[in-house]
Amino acid sequence: MRSIEVCFSPELIHLHEVTGKLVVVVDIFRATSTMVAALAHGVTEILPFADLESCRAMQAQGYLIAGERDGLTAPGFELGNSPVAYIDGTYAGRKLAMTTTNGTVALEKSKGAATVLIGAFPNLQATVTYIQSRNLDVLIHCAGWKGRFNLEDSLYAGALVQALGESHSNREDGALAMGSLFSLEGGNLATYLSQASHAKRLQNHGIESDIDFCLTLNRYDQVVGLVGDGALRVIEG
Repeated sequence: MRSIEVCFSPELIHLHEVTGKLVVVVDIFRATSTMVAALAHGVTEILPFADLESCRAMQAQGYLIAGERDGLTAPGFELGNSPVAYIDGTYAGRKLAMTTTNGTVALEKSKGAATVLIGAFPNLQATVTYIQSRNLDVLIHCAGWKGRFNLEDSLYAGALVQALGESHSNREDGALAMGSLFSLEGGNLATYLSQASHAKRLQNHGIESDIDFCLTLNRYDQVVGLVGDGALRVIEG
């Protein structure tokens, strides 16, 4: 049976082996939710960057640039990190360069895996179906918050563990614990995660619509992944 494990922060990824595995990078509030939304609504590709300067430089090459630090749009960027900015199709046909506080760092540290997918609640079932079609062990890489554990990414990990229960063994403690947590709280995501520290940060910025979007289940059939040239694209659906 294939295995599934959870890394709770990019600061801990060195304790896990990524080579040969399918890695699911997850930053629920909001980077991976935004990536899924952007590509589902017509953005053709996303180039992720860990630092602001490299991302900003892509504007000269015709890329739309999105930059976020500490929940706010970074100075000099056209967009921040809001998934709802894309759902009206305004940016369909554009290429996007993107950097965020946590999510793009986790992506950078996941390179070297056999497959890197983007995890979000709005395309959870599509991601599950794709993983089940691949004969690979799974590592869920939570972006966390500035190196720390966070609740929303870890609860998504639990949702994935539960959904893959028939195809992947979760004998690793992190996967077992998060699967159990999702069993308890997954039926009431919005209320439970309203207690999360990053949800409170975002509420202070007045972007409750982003939070609602990020916790919507199975809105999209698209699977998003990192392709050979380092860009994120729709790879199925």
